[in-house]
Amino acid sequence: MSGTVQRSGQALVDELMSWMGAGPGPDVRLEEYVEGDRRVVRADLPGVDPAKDIELTVEGTMLRLRGQRRSEEHDEHRTEIRYGSFERIVSLPPGTTPADVEATYRDGVLTVTMPLTARLASAKVPITHREPPVE
Repeated sequence: MSGTVQRSGQALVDELMSWMGAGPGPDVRLEEYVEGDRRVVRADLPGVDPAKDIELTVEGTMLRLRGQRRSEEHDEHRTEIRYGSFERIVSLPPGTTPADVEATYRDGVLTVTMPLTARLASAKVPITHREPPVE
């Protein structure tokens, strides 16, 4: 069974800018979903060498994907492929550590997985009332 992952307002703005072609580099489309006890983030990255062109880092509560799609040199050509540097940032589930994150690249798709963190249970905190000392 899979579920939907909610995105931050900034992620929605970034996606809107990308759809409008206003992004500075190549367009990187993401797909996020839940599969079993894992959160999955997939990025379409055809034509890149993951060993040379992709950097994936965990920075606090964020997963940062940086990379570059290198252009190919051809005499007299037309292209609709966007080349250059790209960056995407995704929020991580609470409590995720770098050791929790796994990434694979296959057939032009980067797949990053991490465990879902259970929601923290709320609990009532008792308040102790102390009387001020009597003088």
